[in-house]
Amino acid sequence: MESISKECTPLKHEYDACFTKWYSEKFLQGAKTNDCTKVFKQYQECLKRVLKEKGLTKMISDARPAIGSVFADRDGDEKK
Repeated sequence: MESISKECTPLKHEYDACFTKWYSEKFLQGAKTNDCTKVFKQYQECLKRVLKEKGLTKMISDARPAIGSVFADRDGDEKK
């Protein structure tokens, strides 16, 4: 599956592959440390940048309370 933007797709594929391997080979065996944090953060930053460029950030933020979603922002503060 492709990402929301072609520029983020390689990072998405890298993260998907990393997560699948970590989950099946480590997590299910009892390991709790996620080996994919670095690539996840890179992918997340790419997504944030693209969403901002497309003008979707405000729409997503406005929709979160309606669906009961809570996410931490960059500074670790929770937003409702």
